Amino acid sequence: QVQLVESGGGLVQAGASLRLSCAASGRTFSNYPMGWFRQAPGKEREFVAATRTGGNSNYADSGKGRFSISRDMAKDTVYLRMNSLKPEDTAVYYCAAGIGGYSYWGRGTQVTVSS
Repeated sequence: QVQLVESGGGLVQAGASLRLSCAASGRTFSNYPMGWFRQAPGKEREFVAATRTGGNSNYADSGKGRFSISRDMAKDTVYLRMNSLKPEDTAVYYCAAGIGGYSYWGRGTQVTVSS
């Protein structure tokens, strides 16, 4: 069974940092682009960051300079390092993988940033 499992979320104060992890199982995603998305209450899911097999990464404007995506090919895990967190970063964060579109999704991890 193919799974993407996120972890690392939690409740933090504004200005703190978190590192989210997304571990793949059931198949390897080493050749797949992988990304992070988030969905805040009452809002649509939005793109956060993505990394491709060539090492290129891109970020939503909201996270540029604060968020960093990386992956460990040996562990088939992708990370999202988030610094200087703001209350508006509060959301459920989802990991996704796919070629030509994100076909695989995790169940998400909650990040709550208090002011």
